[in-house]
Amino acid sequence: MQFENNLKVPMASSFSQLTIIYFFACNIFILLASARTCTSCYTSIFGFGDSLTDAGNLIHLYPPDRKPHMYFPPYGKTYFNRPTGRCSDGRLLIDLIAQHYGLPLPPPSIDARDGRNIQAGINFAVVGSRAVDAQFYEKRGMYDKVTNVSMWDQLEWFKQMLPHLCHNPSGCKKFLESSLFLLGEFGGNDYTHSLLSGKNLNDILPIIPVVVQSIASGAHELVELGAKTIMVPSVLPFGCASSYLTYFESWNEDDYDEIGCLIWPNEFASYHNELLQKELHRLRELHPHVNIIYADYYNAAMQLYRAPRRYGFLEGALVACCGGGGPYNFNIFALCGIFPATSCEDPNQYVNWDGYHLTEAAYRWMTKSLLEGPFTYPPIKNLCPFGINEAQVSQI
Repeated sequence: MQFENNLKVPMASSFSQLTIIYFFACNIFILLASARTCTSCYTSIFGFGDSLTDAGNLIHLYPPDRKPHMYFPPYGKTYFNRPTGRCSDGRLLIDLIAQHYGLPLPPPSIDARDGRNIQAGINFAVVGSRAVDAQFYEKRGMYDKVTNVSMWDQLEWFKQMLPHLCHNPSGCKKFLESSLFLLGEFGGNDYTHSLLSGKNLNDILPIIPVVVQSIASGAHELVELGAKTIMVPSVLPFGCASSYLTYFESWNEDDYDEIGCLIWPNEFASYHNELLQKELHRLRELHPHVNIIYADYYNAAMQLYRAPRRYGFLEGALVACCGGGGPYNFNIFALCGIFPATSCEDPNQYVNWDGYHLTEAAYRWMTKSLLEGPFTYPPIKNLCPFGINEAQVSQI
């Protein structure tokens, strides 16, 4: 807003002069407020979850001479120019959410245990983590060859870290109340590893309420610790992942929807999401002063699969950018990062990265839809309406 240097203000009562001063002060305040980032909303972010969230914890659980495939190129090529342990070509949802609110990328918890760089947040997620402890599945003959870490292990790590985050009860209360907690995604590995252990859908359906109840109990645990804003994501549409499309390929056209996704995995994913929303609603009634937010990862991703060109992606969004060949470029014997798997030239044109996970470009659209659009309930944009733009993000 510009004003002429020779602007004349008529002499008036002291009340009128105060009104004019107030007008100028208000306009200056509005201009400053619109230019600032949203760091006043959340002072830190804490993440829990699986491969959709892990920023590098898994490698510390492997022997020094053995590295999982996501620790080799082309992982990390888009943003970091090197593998970081993230299961994508670049940033993940938690990274983009943090940057949206003007926060640095939360470091992996195992790297952060030396006490540095933890005040702005920590990422406790581990690739392969499940919502329910491993013993529950092992009793039922369901095994996970990636990791036995569960959501409850990650919450325990967070509790062990609390004394280093806040040194007295009053300071801890304020710190936790101003933090954003991302609890998940959880559930994907609970179901995928059960299916890959040879169980069928009838074996999986009774597990879904157990998984959902565990996630809700984890959110309750964070509330009891003092958290005031908790985002709990849904699971993704499993039937659109090129891994599922390869594992469970069918000759029956009726098993697929109009865009080529398998119907039955998406139906049990939707069942999980429906139960999760009901549990979160119950938690809101128990804790009316806590912001418990449902993050609809499922539909935020489905919009990309349904209309890829609208978002700048190539047609054929079900095909992975990086993989070992086949109709969906997924091969369990040649995973991304392992010879002879190859990678597409431009991951920004692909929704699917490696058969299980999405590209940074897809995560960017999902983050925008979650934080600025219709895919959180209650809408997180009403709790924190200001973010920073993409140019500012690139400078963080």
